[in-house]
Amino acid sequence: MVRPTRRQQFFWPNALILPKTGSGFIPACKPEKRLFWCKGYHKRRFAVMFWKKLKAKEEPVKVPDQIDPARRFAVANWKCHKNLDEAQKWFDDFAAAYQPNPNLTVIIAPPIMYLERAANFIKEFALPSVHLAAQDVSPFPRGSYTGAVAADMLKGLADYVIVGQRERRRYFHETSQDVANKVLETVDAGLIPIICVDSSYAQSQLAVLNDLDTRKVIISYEPETADFNIPQKADKIGEFVSYISEIHPGFPLLYGSEVQMDELTKYTDIDGVAGLMAGSSSLDPKQFAEICRIYA
Repeated sequence: MVRPTRRQQFFWPNALILPKTGSGFIPACKPEKRLFWCKGYHKRRFAVMFWKKLKAKEEPVKVPDQIDPARRFAVANWKCHKNLDEAQKWFDDFAAAYQPNPNLTVIIAPPIMYLERAANFIKEFALPSVHLAAQDVSPFPRGSYTGAVAADMLKGLADYVIVGQRERRRYFHETSQDVANKVLETVDAGLIPIICVDSSYAQSQLAVLNDLDTRKVIISYEPETADFNIPQKADKIGEFVSYISEIHPGFPLLYGSEVQMDELTKYTDIDGVAGLMAGSSSLDPKQFAEICRIYA
């Protein structure tokens, strides 16, 4: 143990005593102006002023600098479904049916309170190429925003964040500016946003991409017919994907709507579509595992 000297005890009576690691002790004063005492091998004492709060270094989120345009994606958006027991049962069944493929990235978006447990499930079952996404994020940084979850709070739990989902726009009246703020907060936190757009307002919804010097963004196309669980025809999807690719080339595009399992192969062959973001069809773990197999 390294104990403070009498002089140090006089000026800092509430100082913390740390194990002897060459770092001395930390006086119990304001975190912005803490003095960090060091005791070297030659018994010399000196103080170094830290103007930042002392905290453990956070490991960076392991996300690629640029998303491989040839990579495929399968996203399971649970929305507001499943309790904790049902979530664990889902992972049990999915792990038994899932067939990993190195060319496929699987993204699971459970309710936000299950992210930590879901991360443990992925480690427990050793599911390769399976990542987690938050279903939403605050448009603001940390602060006095009751009920909000800032993007940097998700680091270590999720690698992706879904923003601009049509239900958020419809029921929570989110604007394109709200979505843009969420995208910027997500990117600043080192996470990858999945931006949901529709055909009517895609240009304004994706205007935020003009200000981003990054390729760590995924676009998900949600047609208006998705509200009625009516799959859109493949040629219509292809037209919209071509339109978006001309405006914002290089970004992976997903089809974010329900599809019939017996017609799923029709959507895998659409040029420019990198994967599927499934809603209710992902609630069945075996069915979602089959989606992963087909899209790989």
